Amino acid sequence: MIEIKDLHKSYKMGSNSLHVLKGINFSVKEGDFVSIMGSSGSGKSTLLNILGILDEADKGEYWLDGVLIKNLNEKVAARYRNKFLGFIFQSFNLINYKTALENVSLPLYYQGVKSKERTEKAMHYLDKVGLASWSHHTPNELSGGQKQRVAIARALASDPKVLLADEPTGALDSKTSYEVMEIIQNINDEGKTIIVVTHEHDIAQMTKRIVHLKDGLVTDDTAVNQIRASAYV
Repeated sequence: MIEIKDLHKSYKMGSNSLHVLKGINFSVKEGDFVSIMGSSGSGKSTLLNILGILDEADKGEYWLDGVLIKNLNEKVAARYRNKFLGFIFQSFNLINYKTALENVSLPLYYQGVKSKERTEKAMHYLDKVGLASWSHHTPNELSGGQKQRVAIARALASDPKVLLADEPTGALDSKTSYEVMEIIQNINDEGKTIIVVTHEHDIAQMTKRIVHLKDGLVTDDTAVNQIRASAYV
C-alpha cells in the first residue's frame, strides 16, 4: 500500500539548510494500523506531510497504492489526495458555518458526487460514528469528541485507501480520546489502512505497530500487542 525508500527532505533556513529527513525507509501493508512517534524535531510532521501529498521529498521514492508520488502539479496532487487519502487533524479543521452533514459531504462535492448521493453517504458515515442525530448541528454546537467524530466521518466519506491521523486525540481528554480511538480501531477492523502520528504512548499502544523516529531516521519499527480502547471506555 505504502512504500518509502531512502526519503530525504531539507528546508532552507536563511543561508543554512536543515536536513529533516535523512533516509527514511518503511512500508505499510493494506490493513495495517501504524503509529509514528518521535520527539519534537524528529521529522514526524514532515513525514506526514509527504505521506499526505502536502509536501514532496528532495530525494527517495514514495509509492502509494502502486503509484509513484513525484513531481506532481497541485491539480494532480489534489486529485490524488482526494482519491487515496483521508485526513483527521488534532484541531478537527471543520468549517464552522457548515453543519456536520455539510462538513462530511464536502470531499464528495469535490469528487463531483451528486447532491442526493452526497447526503446519503454523509448520513451513513455520521451514523457510523454515532452522530446521525447531530447532522444539522454546526461545530460550535458540538463537543470536542463530537467534532472529532465528524472529522472521522468526513475522512471516511470518500472511501480513501489510507487514513492519516495527525494527533487525533491531542485536543481531547482521556475518556473522549479512548472513545475516538475505539471508533478508529473499529474502522481498522473493517480493513482500512490507518497511520496515526501521536506523542501519547497509550494511544500508540492501541495501534498494531509503532514506528519511532529520531533525528530524521527510523530507529525502531515494532509490532505491538494492541490494547483495545473499549477496555477503557
